[in-house]
Amino acid sequence: MTGFRQMVLTRPRAALPSWRTWRRWLLAAGVAAFALAVGSYVSFVLHSPPLIRFMSPVDIWVYRSAGLIVRGATPLYGTHKLTTLYHWARNPQFTYTPFAAMVFTILTVPAFQLLMRISVGVNILALLGTIWMCLGCLGYRRGMARLGGTLLLAAALFWTEPVQRTLYLGQIELVLMALIIWDQCQPDRRWWKGAGIGIAAGIKLVPLIFIPYLLLTRRYRQAGVAAGVFALTVAAGFAVLPGASRSWWLDGLFLQGKRTGFMGWEGNQSLLAIITRLSGSMSAAQPAWLAAAAVTTVAGLAAATMLDRAGQRLAGLLTCALTGLLVSPVSWDHHWVWIVPGVVLAVHYAFRARSAVRWAWAALAAAIVLIFAAWPGSFWGAPRDLGAFSMGLIWAPPNTNPGAYYQHGDLPSYAEYHWHGLQLLAGNLYVLTGMAIFVLALVLAFRAKRELRTPVRTASQPGPVLEPSGRR
Repeated sequence: MTGFRQMVLTRPRAALPSWRTWRRWLLAAGVAAFALAVGSYVSFVLHSPPLIRFMSPVDIWVYRSAGLIVRGATPLYGTHKLTTLYHWARNPQFTYTPFAAMVFTILTVPAFQLLMRISVGVNILALLGTIWMCLGCLGYRRGMARLGGTLLLAAALFWTEPVQRTLYLGQIELVLMALIIWDQCQPDRRWWKGAGIGIAAGIKLVPLIFIPYLLLTRRYRQAGVAAGVFALTVAAGFAVLPGASRSWWLDGLFLQGKRTGFMGWEGNQSLLAIITRLSGSMSAAQPAWLAAAAVTTVAGLAAATMLDRAGQRLAGLLTCALTGLLVSPVSWDHHWVWIVPGVVLAVHYAFRARSAVRWAWAALAAAIVLIFAAWPGSFWGAPRDLGAFSMGLIWAPPNTNPGAYYQHGDLPSYAEYHWHGLQLLAGNLYVLTGMAIFVLALVLAFRAKRELRTPVRTASQPGPVLEPSGRR
């Protein structure tokens, strides 16, 4: 048996635990663990300092402001004080599409304090839904065992920093990820499969990377549906918000990544961010980043395609998502919620793989949770707090107040330009971890391609069952 099969090949059913015996215990453990995770979160939040209690919901405030502007027919990208939606000088700029602003009109219905709480609930449901759907996509049947596994994994991942920052800011990342996972876990016979990717890309452009992935994996109808739905979102924006759409699409605002702030800021965990921090200026980083992004995109899509053709559809999808995180100019810490399905996949491999390899997968899953874990943190002199300031290890080094960039531009005095030693490791930890997993995906992909040419299968060694029956 060669490497790839040994790393992901499933054990015979006779070797698996009897879930009929243990499923009730698994469910009970899952309920207890998840209740403890959420209960501790509520407790920490209620005991946070009054000024930061519950959240610092700047992102959901931006979303709601965009929705209010749509209702008032005010241009989104003009110079009016009410339309500068994503600028740290009191009025953050809005960096999503006009269609996204239309979607965000729903956020204007409830009062803001209620909206913050609804946001937390929706994001927790998105976390649970993502794990549940991934397990289903991997072939686990509905029942108490799958529910218990979902709750246990959610409890472990709830206190990771990307999830906590999503709750803290009122971000949309968990919802978009759940939409994409839901879309791609549908049976291929569904003619509308791909629409979820199109909607997600219509709100935020990074999911567009899944369209070439669908083309390369020969799912042409899905790619066409995704592209068509995305085009409809653009058309809807021009129909409802023609001025804002002209500014965003025709005037090229969607290409101006610098509108989000300092590319080298600690919270940005992308290839551009790490290259900027090492280069000492944003302009000096551009040539190296363009080259690195091009190579990473080609290699990542190739690896995702090879994994998909080897029957590892979820692994291929996640490799594509990881590629997007690395090559996007801006991948904030909360964008890394894609570790959630990544940990689910690693646990699945650990559960199903043969021999000592299963322990390697278990160690990888545990390492991801620990690397991305949330710890009591603080911003710019505020008291350390776990309820509101649940920070990751990346925040250990000193960082620049984002407001400084909007006031002064790119300066050599920024803290990130002067990291050294362990500060470089900690401050770039997410992107370095992503690069390591990216290399692992490349290795698995090339092994899979090589071994597909010489198939080996016996009655006692069934092939990979990552793809659920009836979904191809």
